[in-house]
Amino acid sequence: MENPENPRVFFDVQIGGENVGRIVFELFKDKLPKTAENFRALCTGEKGIGKSTGCPLHFKKCPFHRIIKDFMVQGGDFSNKNGTGGESIYGEKFEDEGFPYTHDKPGLLSMANAGPNTNGSQFFILCKPAHHLDGKHVVFGKVLKGMGVVRELENVEKEEEKPKLKCMISDCGELAPGEDDGICSADDSGDQTPDWPEDSQLDFSNSENKDKVLEMIKSIKECGNSLFKEQPK
Repeated sequence: MENPENPRVFFDVQIGGENVGRIVFELFKDKLPKTAENFRALCTGEKGIGKSTGCPLHFKKCPFHRIIKDFMVQGGDFSNKNGTGGESIYGEKFEDEGFPYTHDKPGLLSMANAGPNTNGSQFFILCKPAHHLDGKHVVFGKVLKGMGVVRELENVEKEEEKPKLKCMISDCGELAPGEDDGICSADDSGDQTPDWPEDSQLDFSNSENKDKVLEMIKSIKECGNSLFKEQPK
């Protein structure tokens, strides 16, 4: 269950210059306050310029430089953009804060590192359980919405582990308590449904929601018809 006291942050993601959606994370500040604060501040960009890299401490325009199908999606190198750079808000590196969580399910957010106590700004999102990382990488958050976007990234065509298309965080930030997660497409179509069913508040497996599902389908169809009619002849 989501802890309402923990911060929520978001990535808006592009693949090949096309907007593919938003990922919303919960950061486990209640258990790992230092690690969570590092990631939160890198999402907002509020800490200014890094002393080590000389670059803005900000994930905006940062690529996902390494993707391994059935394993993980990695990003966070805002300086060199290839997995060799980045830095934390505390300096170049900071210590492992602890290992209260294991890598036991998809959607977990964990720190990439080069060994013990070498956390910077690089992170990865888990696509499958990976218990061989337990006790070596700090799990500090999880995907709340947008796992479909993670799957899109996971399945991008790659050359070895490098995506052939540019995969990028086009925007990022923090969501205020109670603020809408913005998961629905912000376009002019009028469609107010999430791109992926799992992000909907509606339980599609509950037969009592049949009428609501049909109403949703009708609304999507009407949006599509309206856009079709607006096309130049």
